Amino acid sequence: MLTRRDALLTAGAVALAGKASLAQGTGSAPFAADWQSLAAGYRHPEWFRDAKLGIWAHWGPQCQAEFGDWYARLLYMQGRQPWETGKTAYEDHLQRYGHPSRTGFIDIIGDWKAENWQPDYLVKKYAAAGARYFVGMGCHHDNLDLFASKHHEWNSARVGPQKDILAGWENAARDAGLRFGVSNHSGHAWHWYQPAYGYDAEGPMRGRRYDAFWLRKQHGAGKYWQGLDPQELYTGPYYVAPDGIQSAREMSEWHDKRDGQWIEGVPSGNIRFVEKWLRRQKQVVEDYKPDLMFMDHAGVPFGKYGLEAVAHYYNQAVEWHGSPDVIMTGGVLDPFAQRAITWNVERGVLDDIHDTPWQTCTCLGAWHYSRPLYENNGYKSAKQVVQILADVVSKNGTLLFNVPVRGDGTIDEKEEAIVDQFTDWTRRNGEAIFATRPWRKYGEGPTKPPPAGAFGEDKQKPFTGEDVRFTKKGETLYAIFLDWPTSESAIASLGKTALRDAMIERVDLIGGPELRFRRDADALRLTLPTAQDGAFVPALRIRGRGLV
Repeated sequence: MLTRRDALLTAGAVALAGKASLAQGTGSAPFAADWQSLAAGYRHPEWFRDAKLGIWAHWGPQCQAEFGDWYARLLYMQGRQPWETGKTAYEDHLQRYGHPSRTGFIDIIGDWKAENWQPDYLVKKYAAAGARYFVGMGCHHDNLDLFASKHHEWNSARVGPQKDILAGWENAARDAGLRFGVSNHSGHAWHWYQPAYGYDAEGPMRGRRYDAFWLRKQHGAGKYWQGLDPQELYTGPYYVAPDGIQSAREMSEWHDKRDGQWIEGVPSGNIRFVEKWLRRQKQVVEDYKPDLMFMDHAGVPFGKYGLEAVAHYYNQAVEWHGSPDVIMTGGVLDPFAQRAITWNVERGVLDDIHDTPWQTCTCLGAWHYSRPLYENNGYKSAKQVVQILADVVSKNGTLLFNVPVRGDGTIDEKEEAIVDQFTDWTRRNGEAIFATRPWRKYGEGPTKPPPAGAFGEDKQKPFTGEDVRFTKKGETLYAIFLDWPTSESAIASLGKTALRDAMIERVDLIGGPELRFRRDADALRLTLPTAQDGAFVPALRIRGRGLV
């Protein structure tokens, strides 16, 4: 019996029958592992241009601690600055689990059971919210593959939940009619895990090395990981903090100097890790046939090895679909590289319309689930998420939005409420977002955007009722107010001077009444009704001649 995924892939193959294959005349592998070949043969697929919204479950064993991002690294960093709660991950771990020389991240993996995980429920909820694709995490920097890995013994089908997490997400996404994506962050594990080989520089346990330093395969006797080599999890000692560091702050600075620049290249003397990474990546592509691969790297991982991964992915897509109808993301791409893969801007936006489609990824709270953020009401509101969505889409981008998942596989009631409010907005106003294209300009308004690029969202000042973003679909123009205007609005970009050859014939509040308007030389003027029942971010449908 065919699964839904098999049926969809079969249907896609039938639909492409008779069409010229990209591979015709060039052999079965048209893409070579170099930028020129990738850029020459790749085009961003229309499904991604239309999608505008993906939802991500950035979920793995680090969520078990419910203490936010990078727990598997920071629990080994005694001198790291306090986090949202005023205490460090090291202090949290010490209080709840014990000293990391005896109880480390390997033990948290054993505690992670994902016992209440219902992927179908979550993905259907996200599909109802308007998501056109769903992304599951394949492996984070903690180096635990979240699938039935053939090349890495530390995987979720063998330890922890003893479930193929990616298979669960994929089946749920295909059943909900969504495109399916996978994020792969594992390429950084080799340097990211090195604090696990360190020690306390001060205090009563001073000088005692953490568990990664001494654990070996024989120490697993009678434990959940019996028969596995902990050095394959922790990646092995690459640069180990020397004896004699006198303070926790100095220890933290020692590590930051070595990988604080986010190492991207091939580790000298550790080519085995890179070759294994490539085998693991190829298996994800071949076994789960993702429509999108999210790579947590600037450019591609590991130079020529990353280029081989991209070429392999595109060539596999040609076999599946007849064309490279998929997305591979990377960060910090020059214009030429953006023709070969898709630019992902982490927690940031661009300052104008971009020629090629791009993606921003952000999160409701922390990337990994954070109980302190929940308790302190630290989540983004639905209104803030919609504002980001409208801004990104107006600039030819797509939003990938993470809803953090608790260790047990559920989302909390505050997250549920935010997703429900967001869903209400997309059901009413989605026509101004989905399958749209950028207009002549992205928008107008008094609020200055943050610096373009990654990690700028925390510098964004609050939007006002004068901030507007534009999209278009066919002959219809949409204007989205990023806050609800409380007085007459004047949209300068739609005045007679700005659009001399255009005629505006009708303006509707989407989901509301037709609006009376006056078009002067300097602006289109109109007044919106008062917001009802907590409504936010109103969108207008504007029709006429010569508008788009």
